[in-house]
Amino acid sequence: MTNILEKIIAQKKLEIAALDASALRHAAEQSPAPRDFLAAIKRRRFAPRPSLIAELKRASPSKGILAPHLDLFQVADIYTQNGAAAISVLTDEKFFMGKLETLHDLRFTHHSTLPLLRKDFTIDETQIYEARANGADAILLIAAVLTDDRHFADLHACVLDLGLTALIEVHDEAETERALKLKDVKLIGINNRNLATFEIAVATTERLRPMISPEIAVVAESGIFTAFDVDRLANINIDAILVGEALVTSEDIPAKVRELAGA
Repeated sequence: MTNILEKIIAQKKLEIAALDASALRHAAEQSPAPRDFLAAIKRRRFAPRPSLIAELKRASPSKGILAPHLDLFQVADIYTQNGAAAISVLTDEKFFMGKLETLHDLRFTHHSTLPLLRKDFTIDETQIYEARANGADAILLIAAVLTDDRHFADLHACVLDLGLTALIEVHDEAETERALKLKDVKLIGINNRNLATFEIAVATTERLRPMISPEIAVVAESGIFTAFDVDRLANINIDAILVGEALVTSEDIPAKVRELAGA
């Protein structure tokens, strides 16, 4: 695990220690039923282009501050109006300038019609209850972070028990094999970013895609900036793409959404 990942996980443990697990579990059980995130992105499986999961992202450890003053609710509306199939909300505050409140407000105040993915570093069941209570329809589980197979499986089962969609993120062959052993896995994300070097290569998705059964939906993540990149991924039967940086840094966000969504 890289130094930055170690710092992130150490921070997550501090955040989790401050949570009220029983209250969040109760809130999760009382919250509205999640929307079907998987169906939303698979709906276009027979379209010429993969579905677009458009991300709300202000910063990242590798690129620094990307779009500090963006009105995220306005951008979410732009995503919705220009062909995105779902929205990814980065909720990590310390390293990505995200906020859990953004997820909550999108669902319950702004009434987003698109299903919402909570993108964070999930290492504990309490975070899954927190995600459901704050309006998530899907949650990210990162294989590189969840190195204990039993714990990995338990978190995945918890996500499914709460009615959420689990997006299992992998970076290499070993992680892909671990993901495929999970019971009822339905959605795998291939991250083109090397977590050790932060280098990006779309060839990672091309290399790992054949390992995954056609019955499992596949999302390509990172390094997707143009229609050419999307077409390259469409050629290997990718179901969806997850894009943040290319959208939030664009001078014309609506046009960039349409370009990548094929709208």
